[in-house]
Amino acid sequence: MYIDDLHTLEDNYNRRNFLFKASLGFGGIALSSLLGTNIVMASNASSNNGALGTPHFAPKAKRIIYLFQNGAPSQIDLFDYKPLLSKMQGKELPESIRKGQRLTGMTANQKGFPLMGSPYKFNRHGKSGAYISELLPHISKISDELCIVKSMYTEAINHDPAVTFFQTGSQQAGRPSMGSWLSYGLGNDNQNLPAFSVLLSRGTGRPFDQPVYSRLWGNGFLPSIHQGVQFRSGKDPVLYLNNPDGMKGIDRRRMLDYLVDLNNMQLKEVGDPEINTRIQQYEMAYRMQTSVPEAMSIKDEPEETYKLYGSDSRIPGTFAANCILARRLAERDVKFIQLYHLGWDVHDKLTQGLPLQCKDVDQASAALVTDLKRRGLLEETLVIWGGEFGRTNYVQGSQDFDKFGRDHHPRCFTVWMAGGGIKPGITYGETDDFSYNVTQNGSL
Repeated sequence: MYIDDLHTLEDNYNRRNFLFKASLGFGGIALSSLLGTNIVMASNASSNNGALGTPHFAPKAKRIIYLFQNGAPSQIDLFDYKPLLSKMQGKELPESIRKGQRLTGMTANQKGFPLMGSPYKFNRHGKSGAYISELLPHISKISDELCIVKSMYTEAINHDPAVTFFQTGSQQAGRPSMGSWLSYGLGNDNQNLPAFSVLLSRGTGRPFDQPVYSRLWGNGFLPSIHQGVQFRSGKDPVLYLNNPDGMKGIDRRRMLDYLVDLNNMQLKEVGDPEINTRIQQYEMAYRMQTSVPEAMSIKDEPEETYKLYGSDSRIPGTFAANCILARRLAERDVKFIQLYHLGWDVHDKLTQGLPLQCKDVDQASAALVTDLKRRGLLEETLVIWGGEFGRTNYVQGSQDFDKFGRDHHPRCFTVWMAGGGIKPGITYGETDDFSYNVTQNGSL
């Protein structure tokens, strides 16, 4: 072996490449053990199948639709019925309940923490008898399909680290998102669409509320082929996907073939696995030129679909329209479909913003579960609905009905799930009479 060959070997197998490849292997093993299933772990050098045992119960979910309510819905006003708060209206939050919990800078300096019960009525629904607010009449009708988890809690008290934690498992940015891990560990069942798709909608409750960032659906240290692909409303769901003016399909195919040859030469020379990822991305983009317009067009949906999802479903970019798109992507075997709906951060004027926000999502969320079920997809599709933390039982700012708000509250909040083998018609976990602390079956 010549000295130049040794230098080439050193360049190709430096510490960075070693750690990169090792991290993929370790990550795949971890994911495989969590899922209890066989997965394919691939690098640019080899592919290996690894079985690390089977789960106690056969998995049913083949895909996830995550309806993420960005900004933190108020559990007290939607799912966690607490009549004691109304009886103690205006009285101070007992220190025996707060227990010195740290607060955000928005309420930490308040002179007091007067309790505020929900101004909305709660009723029991379905055979399960689940308490659900009058703000969610459509979700109430599918209560027997839901597993309502009231005992969620988290460590983060501000939006960015809290949302990042729910998407990546870490409060610090840079880790792979949940959808990226599933794409990496389980592969793609539709070679013409990305395994991980993202849809955004802006709520009417607080239309200029907390933003979301593309890093939330990023691939972290995994190959970039596993990052989420954001679909946009309008005539171009994915930017720069179409051929430029004057270029025909055959010209694009010929260009890609030449580009593959060049990239393969570079891959052979330097051994960077990201080059192989780029090749895959170019090929996926080429196939998406025909698959994406078909999947993202709802113009041929029957009138009955629009009635089911509500009038907003006719408007591109709304939560309702995105729910129809989520169902269409699920039908096409997309593994992870992430919907972000912005506008839940009710620091003031809760009675003005919260009803509008609920109207945005109530009918469409229920319709999605109903639609999946009637098409035979719900049993193999896990639907998750929830935000990054809850809201306080005490008032932020004014106590006036038209002005009061609720601050961030990480100690307890509610999410619900449906389908995917989840036991339906149950409420899991409990909070205290103040909806402040988890008392049973805490879920982080």
